[in-house]
Amino acid sequence: LPANILSLICLFPILGCFVILFVWSQGKGSDLYYKIIAFATSSFSLISISFLVLVFDKQATGFQFLYSAIDLPIINLSVVLGLDGLGLVFTALTALLIPLCILGFWNSKIFSKEYCISFLVLESLLFLAFFSIDLFFFYIFFESVLIPMFIMVSVWGSRARKIRASYMLFFFTLFGSIIMLLAMLKLYIECGTLDIRALKLITFEENFQCLLWWPFFLAFSVKIPVFPFHVWLPEAHVEAPTGGSVLLAGVLLKLGVFGFLRFLIPIFPLASAYFSPIVFVLCSFGVVYGSLIAIRQSDLKRVIAYSSVAHMNLIVMGIFSLTFQGFEGVIIQSLAHGFVSSALFFCIGMLYERFHTRTIAHISGLTVLMPIFNMFFLLFTMSNIAVPGTSSFIGELLILLGIFKSNIFACIIGCTGMVLGGCYSLFLYNRLAYGVPTSNLFYGKTLNKLDISYREVFILGSLAFGNLSLGLFPFFFTEYINICCAELIVSCCR
Repeated sequence: LPANILSLICLFPILGCFVILFVWSQGKGSDLYYKIIAFATSSFSLISISFLVLVFDKQATGFQFLYSAIDLPIINLSVVLGLDGLGLVFTALTALLIPLCILGFWNSKIFSKEYCISFLVLESLLFLAFFSIDLFFFYIFFESVLIPMFIMVSVWGSRARKIRASYMLFFFTLFGSIIMLLAMLKLYIECGTLDIRALKLITFEENFQCLLWWPFFLAFSVKIPVFPFHVWLPEAHVEAPTGGSVLLAGVLLKLGVFGFLRFLIPIFPLASAYFSPIVFVLCSFGVVYGSLIAIRQSDLKRVIAYSSVAHMNLIVMGIFSLTFQGFEGVIIQSLAHGFVSSALFFCIGMLYERFHTRTIAHISGLTVLMPIFNMFFLLFTMSNIAVPGTSSFIGELLILLGIFKSNIFACIIGCTGMVLGGCYSLFLYNRLAYGVPTSNLFYGKTLNKLDISYREVFILGSLAFGNLSLGLFPFFFTEYINICCAELIVSCCR
């Protein structure tokens, strides 16, 4: 393998952007060239990441494929790219979802040159964030992800409130990150470096950890989002185009989880243990609140958005259980949530393309109208409830086991959230799948044209395959993260 393989993977989507930018086409069907280039570029990234998965050494500690892209010795900062099991999982999820988003809305009217470029720029920035070892440059890419996401929501959003939603997304996450930047400067003054490999070897005083822990926690918890910083998420989901919602739920929320596991826990282990009861209280409210609010929603996207709030708060509880099972469950559940939540947003987008509404009361009888779609929708609904055999079951079981070892009362509340999740998920499926189909929604359409196409079957089938593979053969996936979770436990014992 070339020494700069990670930098090449990050730069290739940018190369695709330049190709799209200078491709000249006009007339009917001109957008086809942009779609082909964007899909080919993202597919190449997926193939490259798949090759890294095959050659990745599952028994090695530390980072692999290390490469120093930019070195600034005067201020002791450098863009060092590296990959471990944690970064590999989130990078692979990103590489899978981007081409599926492009393929999923191949016939959408909003597809344009700028829309394709936004996807590829977002992919490159996400790769750089997951590959970055230096905290300063991680912060740069962590924040830069907001730019293409802001453009997606504000320009290609679906309703009049899209401008408000885009500003909520931008300013909520930016506010928390600015406070983290000040804490990073203090950390740099004390240590002279922001390389995570060096920071993990330094044991800070408990008071110093408690002082700097809060800015980092605020920045990452807003991105997840942890209750009560969740208010931007339902607005952004509802107003964003379906491709934006898929990436927001599937990958962007995981940046906060990645930040907790990569930086917060290893650098501030004493403060993380000290403040864990407060985190349990906040996230317990988030799990119950998100589940209860999801039951009362009438918009399909809002149901899945509040479902994500509940699931992500449970993931944060697993992080601050500070146990091996908790860490392992968090990574698996993050991957499972990327499969399931993304698939549900794809399903909602397919329904909206056909019925031009997302109101639950206006759609019914999908068992008759769209039997193939209904089969996939049932599978992902069961996965959202964490039925055994699905990926969510493995993740939530390990998370609850880790929480139980740390705080039994928080574990009971987490189980309550699972029960409430069954309520809103089954209610949603029952309302859409059964009942008398309202004829005005499919007037003039034949049943064979109403059901999903081969292209849409491939998209949902790919996510279903990943979901069931993780649920039925979890040991294949845990082999990649065992060393990473063990290193986190060692950091917590310092």
